[in-house]
Amino acid sequence: MLQTTFRTGLRSSRNIGAFAATAFAASSAFAQDVAEAASPIAAPPVEAAAEVAAVANPGNNAFMMMATILVLLMILPGLALFYGGLTRSKNMLSTLTQVGGAASLAMLIWVMWGYSTAFGPEGNAFFSWGNLFLSGVTPDSTAATFSDEVISEYVFVSFQMTFAAITAALVVGATVERIKFSAVMLFTAIWLTIVYFPIAHMVWAEGGLLFDMGALDFAGGTVVHINAGVSALVLAMFLGKRKGYPTEPMPPHSLVMTMIGTGLLWVGWFGFNAGSELEADGTAGLAMINTFVATAAGALTWMLMERFAGHKGSALGFCSGVIAGLVAVTPAAGNSGPFGAIVLGILASVVAYFAVAKLKAKLGYDDALDVFGIHGVAGIVGAIGTGIVYQPGLGGPGDGSVAMGEQVVIQIIAVAVAIAWAAIGTAIVAVIVKALTGLRVSEDVEREGLDIGEHGERAYN
Repeated sequence: MLQTTFRTGLRSSRNIGAFAATAFAASSAFAQDVAEAASPIAAPPVEAAAEVAAVANPGNNAFMMMATILVLLMILPGLALFYGGLTRSKNMLSTLTQVGGAASLAMLIWVMWGYSTAFGPEGNAFFSWGNLFLSGVTPDSTAATFSDEVISEYVFVSFQMTFAAITAALVVGATVERIKFSAVMLFTAIWLTIVYFPIAHMVWAEGGLLFDMGALDFAGGTVVHINAGVSALVLAMFLGKRKGYPTEPMPPHSLVMTMIGTGLLWVGWFGFNAGSELEADGTAGLAMINTFVATAAGALTWMLMERFAGHKGSALGFCSGVIAGLVAVTPAAGNSGPFGAIVLGILASVVAYFAVAKLKAKLGYDDALDVFGIHGVAGIVGAIGTGIVYQPGLGGPGDGSVAMGEQVVIQIIAVAVAIAWAAIGTAIVAVIVKALTGLRVSEDVEREGLDIGEHGERAYN
């Protein structure tokens, strides 16, 4: 069975149950000894009961299947519409296709060698030849949750598969309107292998570097958002700026599409966060309410920041704040109390706002849809802040065994490792892809739009 995510502490009710079961077993054994001693005829030997194979809990299995489908909803149509609406109309379909293509390729790679790399058997060893192409995974095999229950291993494989898929698709947002579709697909295949799978193993697999260090990442602050944000920034810098950026206006062509995508992302994120508990229990409920309140706080805070800057509160600002709040609470979803989650949502929205409105212009990079500014920056705030809001004195679920300062240091180390691995790995992949297929479309294609130039169709007639 697989142990996949870091967790501290034991539930007291389970300790009481275990004590009661031990006491009952001891009393039964004593009674049997007394009866055997009193009997003039020796008792016949009793054969040991055959060990019963673990069976997936139907309720948890159903919960995880729904959570997995919700994460798929985040990708298609959620992320696709969110990104597509932010581009110019001539690049709408190319953006949708890049998101869908990258996610689909990630799913196939996950079952071929991704799962065996990130969550190999034999104590979750990094990479396992014996588990390639899901060898050894059957309808009867199981994966461990955080209690005595298990779920179907196929369900666990599928859930983690959607995480790999959405992380690969997130990177696309920084490079839309100028990258080749062939480059997206080749980049996705190599990047998953040398960047995503190792980070997923380090953070979520027992035996992983950051897992054993005690890093807290409930649903993907480092694995998904910092990883995708940093990788997106590096790839965007390799590509260079879009023609006309930043002197020509490049407004979103459909904020209605972006708003619809934002709503779908928020709904799907409950599968992302609550599902990361791997069972339908109280911690999943905690992750659920945190996903509500941190997101709401992030959305309103971004609009307030716009007002403080002398602008009107905008729909785009609302959508940006929603994503910032969702990203920030992801590592803390089951590792914070609701008020800690609200604070994280507010803080992440403020910092991400400045990253998008000030830092981006000052440094001059062209992160087209602000993947780094929102996912990367809010992910860093959330990952480090989790070490603070986890503490029981601040309403978190921690047991106090690790001091706040110590936990924050661990979180900072995890963030630093994720940034370095993603940046260096992405640079290597970008060099390889540039040499094999080239990264950027021609000037004529970029001017005409990637819908026609790369796919031979238009979103709108």
